[in-house]
Amino acid sequence: MSPSPQQQQDRQAPRRPAVLRHAEEVTGNVSLTCRYYGISRNCFYKWQRGHQEEGIEGPRDRSGAPHHSPHATDADIRRRAKYYQCTAMPSR
Repeated sequence: MSPSPQQQQDRQAPRRPAVLRHAEEVTGNVSLTCRYYGISRNCFYKWQRGHQEEGIEGPRDRSGAPHHSPHATDADIRRRAKYYQCTAMPSR
C-alpha cells in the first residue's frame, strides 16, 4: 500500500530545515544547495519564506485544492451520472 500524500509530506518535513541550514552554514550559495538536494530555487525560496513567516512549521507543503469551487457540479448530478454510466454501458 502506497503512503498517503500527507504521509509523504510529513516524511519530507525534516529535510526542509536541513536544506535551509545547508544553504546558510555549509555552502552560503542557494544554487549549489539546490543542485545538491535536487530541488528548484523557486522551491527553496518558498520553503525559506515559509520558514521565516511561520517558524519550524512554515516549510511544510499545503494542499493546492481550492477552498471552494463555485462552478462545481452538484453532488446529486454526479451521482446520477455515475449511475447511468455504470448501467447504460454494455460490458465487454
